[in-house]
Amino acid sequence: MNLTDQQAGLLRVIGSSTEPVARSDLFPRLVTKPVPEIKDDNEGDPVWNAWAEEQIDLHRASAELWKNDLIRVVHPASGERPDLVEITDAGRVAIA
Repeated sequence: MNLTDQQAGLLRVIGSSTEPVARSDLFPRLVTKPVPEIKDDNEGDPVWNAWAEEQIDLHRASAELWKNDLIRVVHPASGERPDLVEITDAGRVAIA
């Protein structure tokens, strides 16, 4: 599997963790677009749109890692916290 930069970044961060992690907690480390100022109406704001698109892309990258068995859920979401994941052996091979 050819990894996108976001997928590879997520895998590296997940793989370097000694404990299972919540994927969404890692997104701030990987975001390249500045967090825009929140206004009453951000619709049409190119800075806001670029940031929002990057957030969606990170969620998509995370889902693809799971669908391709590069990460696994070790503690399903409980209503109090999100899924906690860890890298699989296949995920380690993918970033080696």
